[in-house]
Amino acid sequence: MERHKLQGIQAALAPFFSQEDFVRRKPGTRLRAGRAPLRRRGGEAPPPEGGSGGGRAAVRGREGPGAPRSRAGGCQAAAWRSAAAMPAFRQVGEKQLPQEVVFMAWSPKRDLIALANRAGEVLLHRLANFQRVWSLPPNENTGKEVTALAWRPDGKILAFGLTDTKRIILCDVEKPESLHSFSVDSSITYMHWMEVTEESSVLTSFYNAEDESNLLLPKLPALPKNYSTTAKIFSEEKSDEIMKLLGDVRLNALVLGGSSGFIEIYAYGMFKIATVTGVAGSCRGLCLSSDLKSLSVITEIQDSSDNEAEITYFQLDTSLLSSYLPEVTRMARKFTHISTLLQYIKLSLTCMCEAWEEILMQMDSRLTKFVQEKNTTTSVQDEFMQLLLWGKASLELQALLMNQLTVKGLKKLGQSIESSYSSIQKLIISHLQSGSEALLYHLSELKGMALWKQKYESLGLDASGIEEAITAVGSFILKANELLQVIDSSMKNFKAFFRWLYVAMLRMSEDHVLPELNKMTQKDITFVADFLTEHFNEAPELYNRKGKYFNVERVGQYLKDEDDDLVSPPNTEGNQWFNFLKNSTHLKESPLLFPYYPEKSLHFVKKQMEGVIDECLQKPADVIGKSVHQAFCMSLYKTSQSEDSAPQLFKLPFLWNDKASNIHYVLFTVLESSISKIYILRRHTDTSRSVSNGILAVEFGNFLNNSINESSDSRCYSCLDAHFYDDETVTVVLKESVEQEGKERILAQLPLSSVYTDEDQEGEFIWDSTKRLEEQSGEIPTRTVFLENQWRVLENMKAQYVAVNGIRKVSCVLSSNLRHVRVFEMDVEDDGEVEEEEEEEITQTAAGEPEELNQSADNQESVCGASAEELPDETEEHETNLEP
Repeated sequence: MERHKLQGIQAALAPFFSQEDFVRRKPGTRLRAGRAPLRRRGGEAPPPEGGSGGGRAAVRGREGPGAPRSRAGGCQAAAWRSAAAMPAFRQVGEKQLPQEVVFMAWSPKRDLIALANRAGEVLLHRLANFQRVWSLPPNENTGKEVTALAWRPDGKILAFGLTDTKRIILCDVEKPESLHSFSVDSSITYMHWMEVTEESSVLTSFYNAEDESNLLLPKLPALPKNYSTTAKIFSEEKSDEIMKLLGDVRLNALVLGGSSGFIEIYAYGMFKIATVTGVAGSCRGLCLSSDLKSLSVITEIQDSSDNEAEITYFQLDTSLLSSYLPEVTRMARKFTHISTLLQYIKLSLTCMCEAWEEILMQMDSRLTKFVQEKNTTTSVQDEFMQLLLWGKASLELQALLMNQLTVKGLKKLGQSIESSYSSIQKLIISHLQSGSEALLYHLSELKGMALWKQKYESLGLDASGIEEAITAVGSFILKANELLQVIDSSMKNFKAFFRWLYVAMLRMSEDHVLPELNKMTQKDITFVADFLTEHFNEAPELYNRKGKYFNVERVGQYLKDEDDDLVSPPNTEGNQWFNFLKNSTHLKESPLLFPYYPEKSLHFVKKQMEGVIDECLQKPADVIGKSVHQAFCMSLYKTSQSEDSAPQLFKLPFLWNDKASNIHYVLFTVLESSISKIYILRRHTDTSRSVSNGILAVEFGNFLNNSINESSDSRCYSCLDAHFYDDETVTVVLKESVEQEGKERILAQLPLSSVYTDEDQEGEFIWDSTKRLEEQSGEIPTRTVFLENQWRVLENMKAQYVAVNGIRKVSCVLSSNLRHVRVFEMDVEDDGEVEEEEEEEITQTAAGEPEELNQSADNQESVCGASAEELPDETEEHETNLEP
C-alpha cells in the first residue's frame, strides 16, 4: 500500500519539474550509475547538459539548452523523457598513459584489462581507478615488439605475440613472468582464444575421467622456489603454477594469424592442431566458431600496383574438427599434458644448472695453473701420490695447497660440492624422474589411441612417430640415471679425498689433528689412490678444447648446454652388460631396449627428446590443416596504407561469434559521402547453411538535443569503432558527421534488435562476386537507428577506439592520440540496501510534510517556476549521499 502511495507522490510531482532543474549540479559531482534523484524512482535522472548520461531519442522540435522554454511544456517533456531513460554508464577510471597503446583486451573472468604499448611493455590494470597491477618490460630473450594479445577463456593465462622474435609467450595473470613460450614461423599480427561450447555424452564422460592419470601417477612435486629461475615465476611457497598451463579440461583453442597467410591453431594454447594454408594476405582478424565448424578470417591483401590494400573476408570450413570433436579433445589434452611436462622437465634441469656452482671448477683451474707454473718434470698425479704414500710434498705442491687453496678454502670447497651435489641429486630423483615417468605414461596412452585407427587415423595420429618419442624419453631417463651414479661416485670420492688432504694440510701447518681424523685404513688409502689415478691425469688435448688440463669435477659436463661430447664419459670397460650387448646383434636392434648415448650430456639428450616429440606433434597439425578449405570469400573494400598511423589491431573489421545462434558476425565501416556507416555481415558457422539479412548497413540518426539542426540529413553520425558487447549488443564510438568546434564523441550501445526487426520486408541483398562490396554499397539494405537507450557523451576526450567485455559489463575508451583512456561500468544494477534507505527517507518525508503533497495548482505553478539555483543544491545533496 505504501509503495502505491509513493508512486502516486512521484507521479504527482513529476510534471512540475523541468529536466534542467533536476540535473544541473556542480562540476565533479555525479549520480550513482543506475540511480535517480529521490523524486524520480521510476528511472535514471536525465543526463547533464551535453548528454553525458543515459538518454532517450530526442523529441522533434525541442528547444536547445540556451533557448527560453515554456514552464509547463518544458516540465512535461523532461518527465516524458525521464520515464524511459536507462542507467548511465558509470565512469570508474581515467588516465593519461606515458606510452601509446597498441592493443587492449579485457579479461573474460575478472575486472582486469591487458594493454600493450609501443615501448614493448605488457601491462595489466584493474578496473577500479585504472590501477596498474603489474608490467612486463621488453627484454632481449622474449622480444620488444608486442603485436597481439589474447586471454585464455578462464582468464588465468594471458598470451601475447612478439613480431621481432616471432615468439608466443604464455604469462600467468598473477605474476609478469613467462610460464611457457614457443616460436612460430611468421610475425604474428592477430590472435584469438576461444572455448568450445558443444556438449555430448562422450565429451562429458571424458571430462569426468580426465583425472584418471592422477590416480595412477604420483603428484609431481612442486618446483623449489629458492632458485632464481623459479622464483621469478612462482608467487608462493610450494606453488605449482606450471600446472596452470593445463587449465580446464574443456577444449579451448588459440588461433594465431600472421603475414603471408600464416594461420595456426593451438589446442589449449600449447599443442598445434592445425596449420592452415591457402589464405592470401596479412591477417587482420580471426574468429573460430565455438562449434568448431568454421573459421572467420579478415586479411589485408597488398596491391603492388598502388599504395592500397584490399580488405577481404574468408570463411574456412573446419568441419573435421567438429566431426571428431571428442577425439580431437582427447588427443589435444594428451599433447597438452606432454607439453606441460616438457616445460616442467626444462625448469627442473634449469634448477639443476643453478645448483651447480662455478666454485666447483676451482680444483681444475688451480691444478691447471700449477702445471703451467711448476718447474719440475714430475706430474701432478705423482706429486699427490708422493704426499699420500710418504706424507711429504714438494715445495711447489706445498705452496699450491697452503697459499692458493688454503685450509679454509678447502673446507669451503668441500661444503660447496656436498651441498651442490645433494641438491642436484634431489632434483633428479624427485623432479626429473617423476616428470619423465609421467611423460612415458601419457605417450604410451597416446600410442594406444593412435592404434585405434578408425577414430584417430584421419587426425594424423601416427603410432610409429609416438613410438620414437617413447624411445627418446627412455634414453633421457637412462642418462638421468647415469648422472645419479656419477654424482654418487663423485660424492664418495671427494669426501675421502678432501678428508685426507685436509689432514695432510693441517700437518704441513703443524696444527693439531683430531684423533678421529687421523685414522686412515689401508682401504681408504687405496680408495684415494684410485681417485688420483683416474682424475689427476694431465690431458693436453683437453687443454686445447676447454683450456684446462684436468676434469676432476665430472657432474658439470652433464649440465652444459653444448653439443660437444662429454669430456670424461663414464668408463664402460669391463662392464659385463655392455660386452653382452655388443656381442648380441638381436639385442642391439631390439625396440624393447632404449638406446644409450654414453658420450652425450643430459642437455643434449633432452634436446634430442624434445625434437622427436615436436616432430610427433607436427603430423596431426599438417593433416588437420590440409582438411581446412575455403568455403566463402568476399572482397569488402580498399584501404589506403597511409590512411592513418593507428595500430592495425585497433582498426575495423571486428569479428564475433554468436555461440547461441552459431552465427559469425563481421563489423566494418565504409566511408560513403563523408558518413561512415557501420556494416554488419553475418554468416552461419555451418558453411552449408545460410542466414537471412546476410548483410545490412546501419546509420545513426539525430538523438542529441544539442546536435545539428533538424533540417539537415537524418544521418548525423559516423561510426569510428564498433565491438560486440555481447550476442545482442554492439558498443560503438560515434562522432558527428559535421565537425565543429566543441562537438564531442559519443559512446553508445546499439541493440541488434533495433537492426534485425521482425518487420523486415526488404529483399535480400544479392552480392556480385566480381565486385568489391563497397562498389555495391548503394544496394545494401540500410537501417537508420535513433538510439533510445544507453549512450553517453565523452566530454573533453577525442575518443576513437573502444574495448568491451559484456560478461564483466565494462568498457575502455581510448583517444585518438592512443594515450588517454577512460573506463566505464556499462550496466550497474541498483544497490538493494540503498534503495530501502531511499524508500524510508521518502516515507518519512511524505509523513512529515503532508500539506505539501496536497498543495493547490497555484502552488504547483510556483514550484515549477522555482529558481534554477535552489533545486540543484537539493539534488546535489541527495546525490552526494548516494555516493559509494
